[in-house]
Amino acid sequence: MVLPPAPCPPDEWPRPPAWQRGGHRQTVAAAFWARRTPSALPAWRRQRWSTPDGDFVDADTLLPPVPQGLVVLFHGLEGSSRSHYAQALAWVALQRGWGVVVPHFRGCSGEPNRAPRAYHSGDHAEIDWMLARAAALAPALPLWAVGVSLGGNALLRWLQEQGAAARARVRAAAAVSAPLDLTAAGAAIDRGLNRWLYARHFLRTMRRKARALARQHPGVLDVRRAVTARTLRVFDDAFTAPLHGFAGVDDYWRRASSKPHLARIQVPTLVLNARNDPFVPAASLPHAGEVGPWVRLWQPRQGGHVGFAQRRHPGDVRGEVWGVWEHVLSWLHAASAASEP
Repeated sequence: MVLPPAPCPPDEWPRPPAWQRGGHRQTVAAAFWARRTPSALPAWRRQRWSTPDGDFVDADTLLPPVPQGLVVLFHGLEGSSRSHYAQALAWVALQRGWGVVVPHFRGCSGEPNRAPRAYHSGDHAEIDWMLARAAALAPALPLWAVGVSLGGNALLRWLQEQGAAARARVRAAAAVSAPLDLTAAGAAIDRGLNRWLYARHFLRTMRRKARALARQHPGVLDVRRAVTARTLRVFDDAFTAPLHGFAGVDDYWRRASSKPHLARIQVPTLVLNARNDPFVPAASLPHAGEVGPWVRLWQPRQGGHVGFAQRRHPGDVRGEVWGVWEHVLSWLHAASAASEP
């Protein structure tokens, strides 16, 4: 089995608008300024899935009249089907006749969950359950899995834990802007401009959710420390780690990181990381010798964190963000065909 090459050479794509120099601008502009779809996206249809522990997961779906396949998207930290990347991916998938399912991690669908848990970067058991539920929507269709940022790392951990058994569930997978080394990514987001620009943004909603969960389930966490956290490291140590059975933040970041286990993956998998991602230091990215034959690394020089805005003409100041998903979904389709017996 020979995987398709990376979609583009690292220096040829993307070509962001001229003013978007550097990873910070490319990250922020893609999320808040770039065009997400060429035309309006249909309204998502929501389903509520009951979980084995008495809770629920809300999944948003878009299905063409006669779907030819299904893409399951796992969103990033505090993301949802409203995120720019989810909308862009959905539009590209629908043009191919593929349906899209976005299962929301607990607490991210707009309604508080019931169980004393949330979600985390290594939540491969939750990924397994979500994929099973998504596959049941259309059991006869080929299924591809995509994870973005936190969701990308969690998807990779699922692939690693499943090994060859993952092939019974998904044809191919992609992880985009995943923090493969959580210790390196956590340190990066908590310092300098990153702490002011990104960590503060994430912590605003995460602290609010921690306070609400503590009211529902008194005594399950050190609520005072969680709701006063000023860094992701402190928050993960006070909230994420103890809530999900880790000894502390260092144990969580070590055990949840996907980078050490990339050679265990046995499904065609594309791992896309921009080398100027503010969250994921280039020095922490894997090289070809650290992955197995089922993994293709794609590490363009530009793109930021889940950015990858591409200008359509020299005077285009906004750029568009659906082009990356044209590349990713084309690779998934080609990789599935290459891996068939």
